[in-house]
Amino acid sequence: MEQTSALYRTLWRWHFYAGLFVIPFILILSVTGAIYLFKPQIEAWEEAAFRDLTTAAAVAPSQQIDAALAVFPDARFDSYRLPQAPGDAALVHLALPGGQAMRDVFVSPYGQVIGSLDPDTRIAEFVSRVHSTVLLGKAGSWAVELAASWAIVMILSGLYLWMPRREAGGRGLAGVVWPRLRLGKRAFWRDVHAVTGFWVSGLALLLLITGMPWAGVWGDAFKTVRAQAGWVQGKQDWKIARDDHSDHDHNAMMGNDSAEHMSSIDNIIAAARAEKLAFPVVITPPGEHWTVKSNAQNRPLRATLSYDAVTGQKINDERFADRHPIDQVVGYGIAWHEGQLFGWINQAIGVLTALALTTLAVSGFVMWRRRKPAGGLGALPLPPIPARIQGVVAILLILAALLPLLAASLILLWLFERLILPRLLKLSRWLGVATSF
Repeated sequence: MEQTSALYRTLWRWHFYAGLFVIPFILILSVTGAIYLFKPQIEAWEEAAFRDLTTAAAVAPSQQIDAALAVFPDARFDSYRLPQAPGDAALVHLALPGGQAMRDVFVSPYGQVIGSLDPDTRIAEFVSRVHSTVLLGKAGSWAVELAASWAIVMILSGLYLWMPRREAGGRGLAGVVWPRLRLGKRAFWRDVHAVTGFWVSGLALLLLITGMPWAGVWGDAFKTVRAQAGWVQGKQDWKIARDDHSDHDHNAMMGNDSAEHMSSIDNIIAAARAEKLAFPVVITPPGEHWTVKSNAQNRPLRATLSYDAVTGQKINDERFADRHPIDQVVGYGIAWHEGQLFGWINQAIGVLTALALTTLAVSGFVMWRRRKPAGGLGALPLPPIPARIQGVVAILLILAALLPLLAASLILLWLFERLILPRLLKLSRWLGVATSF
């Protein structure tokens, strides 16, 4: 019993400190993630004025592109998005002079520019940047990744704390699988926290894991491993968060010298329409060849086709099934993460998961504030290291090996506790670790 209590207190402290660190990130990621689940609906709303137009006197795509370039002199053509329906405007993506700004220009079927949007200020794009970097660039990306890593530790330790224990008074499943609502505020908040954590833990872990390919450090490491292990079949089609404009490589876009090929774009777009790819379908002018790509958020529907810049003949056709199995697993995970794998049910599950995570964060904060003493942070006293902790340490080391920022933070915490805290007795008492010196 004594060893069990020591182990429980140790894991409780890990859960406690991890929770305090990740609460603000959980709130931000839950809100922004829930909004981003509805990216297709949000973009359809933003573009509502550019839909259901007359198709009378329709012009060729090359004329639509010329119309966009006439409104934005000195801009350069970057890509053309096929209309989703015959009466919708085409989206002509332009790189503005100077190489730092882009513009989504909407051109009607009859060749008139009817509006434009800055892609960096569109709702889904802004929400995505908050979600991935909290608008702090590379440092923000690292902070989000570190929070996600510690959130995994928090969930796993929380599952251990949730497990019924004999010393808990034989309450059975009450307070474990469902909350007890008549035992006062303290028991209420504790049960809401524990029961919600139990029901959402699997979905939360899935969201955290499927979000890692985007993370700056983890994503770069995975990209290297992917290349070294020979898993590469085609270009990686998910982005790694590094800064506030990770979705736009402006300088590369400005490098497209495509004027000499514009005469063939009508034929390429006609070929792209015939493929009936999942929306949105983007045609990019050649370096060496034309590229036609479905950027569907439901990744299994994606496809990339290449056409010879001179003859217009199809020279490559890559579908999701052609990709390496590792990339397919990542693709399914990202589609799930973005709520697009199986329609509105996926979105509903994502929203419920976000609400549950918000409930966890709020209930955890309330519990902490209610029990926090005036002179300390409120952690349980540091117990002697229990004999049965080896397995827990092994799990933590495995997690650290798989999560680079978690490993780095553990090393820094260990150095801080050994080298700095002994010299700061007031801080160590406030943190509840003075008994370790």
